[in-house]
Amino acid sequence: MKPKPDEDEIALFREATRDVTPLSQTPRFVGDPPKPRARARFARAEHRMVLEETLHGSADEPELMAADPSSFARPGVPETTLRKLRRGQYRVQAELDLHGLTQAEAKVLLREFLSAALQRDARCLRIVHGKGLRSGTRGPVLRQLVNSTLRRTAQVLAFTSARQVDGGTGALYVLLAGRL
Repeated sequence: MKPKPDEDEIALFREATRDVTPLSQTPRFVGDPPKPRARARFARAEHRMVLEETLHGSADEPELMAADPSSFARPGVPETTLRKLRRGQYRVQAELDLHGLTQAEAKVLLREFLSAALQRDARCLRIVHGKGLRSGTRGPVLRQLVNSTLRRTAQVLAFTSARQVDGGTGALYVLLAGRL
C-alpha cells in the first residue's frame, strides 16, 4: 500500500500545478484498440460453390463409368513408378473395403484410413470401392467419391486401378508420399 501524502505535500503539489489546465476526459485504451469484425464478402458464393462441387464433382474430375480404369499421378511422378503401381509391384501395406457403405459413411472412413496410413508411414494402399453396378443411373457413387478425395489429398502421389486378381476396376492401388 502507498502511504498517504501529508498536508504539506498536497499544498506543494497544488501550488506547482496552479496554472495548469486539465485535459479533457477521453476514454483511454489499454493496449491496442479493438479490431473491427472481419466480414467475408464472398462467403455465401464460396459455400454454394463448395456444395455444388461436393454434390456434382468439379469440372476437372473425369466422370467414371463402372468399367473404366482409373489412373492419376501428380506432376513429377515418373511413368515407371505408375507402371509398377499398375502392375501391383509394390507391397500393399494397408487395405480398406468400402462395399455396402453409404457415401457419407465411406467419406468418413476413407479420411480416417488415409490419416492412419500416413501416421503409420504406409506407402502403398489398396482401397476397394466396388464397381457401382447397383448404383443405377447415378453411376459408381463410391468410386467417384474415392477418386475425387484422393485427387484432393496432397499426400497421394498416384493411384491406379488394381490388377484383376485384386479387384480390377473395383479397387485402387494408392501410392502415398513418405515422410521427409
